[in-house]
Amino acid sequence: MAVENELIVSVSGIRGIVGQGLTTEATLAFAAALGTQMQGGRIVLSRDGRPSGTMLRHAVLAGLLGAGCEVQDIGVAPTPTFGLAIRRLQAAGGIQITASHNPAQWNGLKLFGSDGAVLNARQGREIQALYESRSFRRASWEELGSVTECRHAEDWHRDRVLELVDVVRIRARAMRVFLDANGGAGGPLGRRLLEAFQTRPVCHACDADGFFLHPPEPIEANLRRVCPLVPEHGADVGFVLDPDADRLALIDETGRYIGEELTLALAALFRLEEESKKSAPSPPFPLPPGAKGEVVSPVVINMSTSRVIQDIAQRFGRECLRASVGEANVAEKMRETGALIGGEGNGGVIDPRVGFVRDPFIGMGLILNLMAETGKKLSELVAGLPAYSIVKDKFTVGRDRLPNLFADLRKRWPEAAANDLDGLRLDWKDRWVHVRPSNTEPIMRVIAEAATESEAQRLCREVGGFL
Repeated sequence: MAVENELIVSVSGIRGIVGQGLTTEATLAFAAALGTQMQGGRIVLSRDGRPSGTMLRHAVLAGLLGAGCEVQDIGVAPTPTFGLAIRRLQAAGGIQITASHNPAQWNGLKLFGSDGAVLNARQGREIQALYESRSFRRASWEELGSVTECRHAEDWHRDRVLELVDVVRIRARAMRVFLDANGGAGGPLGRRLLEAFQTRPVCHACDADGFFLHPPEPIEANLRRVCPLVPEHGADVGFVLDPDADRLALIDETGRYIGEELTLALAALFRLEEESKKSAPSPPFPLPPGAKGEVVSPVVINMSTSRVIQDIAQRFGRECLRASVGEANVAEKMRETGALIGGEGNGGVIDPRVGFVRDPFIGMGLILNLMAETGKKLSELVAGLPAYSIVKDKFTVGRDRLPNLFADLRKRWPEAAANDLDGLRLDWKDRWVHVRPSNTEPIMRVIAEAATESEAQRLCREVGGFL
């Protein structure tokens, strides 16, 4: 990853402050790089609701059309809807104009392949190389690309979620649901889905206009004014989305912030219970190459996700596998192993029956189905989960110092099981700490989990003491 004039360039795409690091010139060039890599094929285009997306859309179109691409523009749409549309339209790939949870002045491009998932590292590096070399495919005037508007993608997504959950049972529970979309792309689809469930939705900032009522990342510090609205409206649960709608945070009926770490835990709990009722569990996809006999589909999470999901998987006799941090890495591991469900601890539920993108809409459906099936309140479901405290910290440190840092940490805790798949993760029976460089910022992240918050904080402080 390189940072050039505040433009973050990585294998996942580009991101920067609009008009400073992120310019129309850089946007056009990155789109041209994807169009070149896809050899002028069919490309799906979408964006979140940020006002700057209108300008960037034109730059993306110029790059794609100049490379001879056929563009299917689905307009403002959630990222998982965009991924589903790529597969439905049999496209070669896609560009989502979004800066995810970054503040309003930011925007960027996220790149997807024909499988409707974020490009893997190898594919991303190839496009990054084209972008840096400016070796673009340039179509002649009679071979320029075309643009078609497609406005059915949200219908496809809603209908798929409704097929995968027990709508009748959810409706019978007669729940009331609070939804905070904060002006992001997920508001309209979230409203329509909750209406289909007959949950009497209370929608807060659900117009996809890109105007944020609070800082966009759905963490507790940013939702202090939102949490009380859940009990104020008599809602059974509160759902909170980030701007491009690939993360889902939870608020219980009392207004307590449950957060993002337990979103995947509750969704996985329902899927595992659902599968356990079947007489002969089988993987949702063909067995991995070389596999023989019956395989019980695992759960896949990243290296920084809470161990509560590992505990839940073990309860159902399922293996819990870990991948490097990053949606593309988790999705790739899920495909390789035929995973039942997977995701990341940032509220990212990946259900392969819908697609290999973090999807809050199937997450909502699974959690509402769990509440309807058990008859329990969200607070009661959370109380029944294994209890851990996770602490996340970050430090500014040069990458050249990381090898020595990792060596020092191994010496400090020789009794811990070490895993260097993604930075360094140290595991004990009752706690763990993960130290890794960020994929999107010039910092080092330190995540620790233990039985108590004080123990997790102590682990983070000790790591910081080696800097």
